[in-house]
Amino acid sequence: MLDSQYFLPNDVGISPLDCREAFQLLSPSEQLYAHYISRASWYGGLAVLLQTSPESPAVYVLLQRLFRAQPPSELQSLATSLTDEEYQALLVYAAGVYANMGNYKSFGDTKFIPNLPKEKLKDLVWQSQAFQDNPSEMEALWSSCGDRMYSLEERQKQLGLGDKGITTYFSGNCGLEDAELAQKFLDSKNLSAYNTRLFKKVEADGKRCYEVRLASAVKEAAAVDGEADNKCGSFEFEGATFRVLRGDYAPLMRKVAENLKKATAYAANENEKRMLEEYSRSFTLGSIDAHKEGSRYWIKDKGPIVESYIGFIESYRDPFGSRGEFEGFVAMVNKAMSARFAQLVSSAEVLLPELPWPADFEKDLFLKPDFTSLDVLTFAGSGIPAGINIPNYDDIRQTDGFKNVSLGNVLAVAYATKKEQITFLQEEDKDLYVAWKGPSFEVQVGLHELLGHGSGKLFVQDEKGNFNFEQKTVRNPETGELISSWYKGSETWDSKFSTIASSYEECRAECVGLYLCLNSHVLSIFGHEGTNADDLVYVNWLAMVRAGLLGLEFYTPESQSWRQAHMQARFVILRVLLEAGEGLVTLRHTTGADGRPDAIISLDRSKIRSVGQPAIARFLCRLQVHKSTADVEGGRALYERYSAVTASEPENFLKLRDTVLLRKETRKMFVQANTRVKGDAVELLEYEGSAAGLIRSFTERFHEDGEELEKELLELSRADSPCWC
Repeated sequence: MLDSQYFLPNDVGISPLDCREAFQLLSPSEQLYAHYISRASWYGGLAVLLQTSPESPAVYVLLQRLFRAQPPSELQSLATSLTDEEYQALLVYAAGVYANMGNYKSFGDTKFIPNLPKEKLKDLVWQSQAFQDNPSEMEALWSSCGDRMYSLEERQKQLGLGDKGITTYFSGNCGLEDAELAQKFLDSKNLSAYNTRLFKKVEADGKRCYEVRLASAVKEAAAVDGEADNKCGSFEFEGATFRVLRGDYAPLMRKVAENLKKATAYAANENEKRMLEEYSRSFTLGSIDAHKEGSRYWIKDKGPIVESYIGFIESYRDPFGSRGEFEGFVAMVNKAMSARFAQLVSSAEVLLPELPWPADFEKDLFLKPDFTSLDVLTFAGSGIPAGINIPNYDDIRQTDGFKNVSLGNVLAVAYATKKEQITFLQEEDKDLYVAWKGPSFEVQVGLHELLGHGSGKLFVQDEKGNFNFEQKTVRNPETGELISSWYKGSETWDSKFSTIASSYEECRAECVGLYLCLNSHVLSIFGHEGTNADDLVYVNWLAMVRAGLLGLEFYTPESQSWRQAHMQARFVILRVLLEAGEGLVTLRHTTGADGRPDAIISLDRSKIRSVGQPAIARFLCRLQVHKSTADVEGGRALYERYSAVTASEPENFLKLRDTVLLRKETRKMFVQANTRVKGDAVELLEYEGSAAGLIRSFTERFHEDGEELEKELLELSRADSPCWC
């Protein structure tokens, strides 16, 4: 049972992301604009391989060589020693590597390995056309990744820092104290961690020396192209030496910048043009300041036909919570659904005062953002979310605003549910759950992104000593005392709350969604009234408590750590609602019809407003107060208390975790289209929704320069290899 979590099942759902209609509605210029930003995104997305595990680049190249030389159907004819199930397991593994951009799950951070014997896979590689064409190269590839591809040594089972797991954001000899020291250094230099990695060396005299590597096409440390603020150099800090260097992922960043420059010729307006110029400068020089400037132009670009964003964005997979994983997306606007989200934006100033914290803890001015529903053409990175609220830069969010997007064609596929697949619910709840899971999640995503991530004020004292709040009047609603802590200088939410920042913020946003989905005006915006509205609210709350139970899959008892920010957040909410008592949520151990351990979770819909909403209001206020006041100690104590997974009765969450693993669901994978310029037109290439289709989409994605890219990936990986020992 426990080992099954490290395999992807042969029947995993794999679906194509349909965007043909939306793409065909674009003008020729808009299609070219979308094409070149897609290319930039796909090139940059390869950096995720280098951000995931030491072996991920070599595994990726091995699979690319194998399937580019022979498509899956042809390779199978050589797989005489493999059963049909074993060959399908190989295809599913390859699809998983492509979909996750590495051999660790993007949602959960656990390793997955091929579900077929290692020697059989090696034999197939040796029989393949790729091996016949270049035996020494394929043998070297297998030698570099074969053992590690299959290894389930304790530390290699999940991503983590130090002895808690594997990470390539840090060298293998870094621990939490190194990450904390590096963050203090970066803060002292007003240098963002988003596009960095940290490598530690210990000199013969015992002195620590750290390399902070900036992702950039340029490798020179000296200022270039009239660069105003070059932050490279060697610095002494608290008894250690820090060297800030450029050139991490250099060949990939060069490709990103080149394609963004090509897209500039097809920009629809000056904001898009300036945005792309700043992004290109950011990836060329390794400048987060340039990326911030590009993000400001992006926010100003209201209602574009083609929406996109690109960069080192989400910090979920950095064990310390400060470094961003590369992602880039391109999508087309779904006008009908976007109209509903626009209504929600228009209502935001009425809805924000409904949130359960004092007005002083809300932003001084709500900067109305774009909120659009998009059909994804390209989403390069380790996974595809349902919705996004960006940029993540605190200073921009507070003063310039942000944008929200809901990914409509992702929602349509990812959250389609069949009754027989639903676990842990009462039979009488399942039909309602199937009917309302999609519509309720649409509402939850809208509230989560716009009024969850978009709400709340951070109390800040800037570098000149100025405060953005009234020190003599603003009081903590929990204690009644004047505010005594705040963010200072270059401190940010991520740098202060570090390891818990991502999950804590997702929990806050999820709570906002639960709290405001009870608002009749919100429900009417999405077209739900009367009994339908009541059913939607019930299923939204039921889905949340069920997700809290499912979240146990992403907890590792050995290290007492959570591997997925959203699922930790949902478990915390489950704990809060169980603690509310009065029979609101009931959770019991049972035995299933198959004789195996099972569990049932139920929700008393008559008590959602009377018991559930007040409980969420109290907890949500506490989350916001700790966040606003930079109270790391209080926020961490609160969040870690509700995150604890114990064997205490009556729930016995550790026992429930075994049950959840026994009946766990596998996250779907998506097959994305490619675009290719033919003459003056852009061709859309689509693929079937299968493991073979997903593999083909990747082998054709870099049809012009695939081998060159793969060599560069291997060179980058080999250069880093001593750091992972």
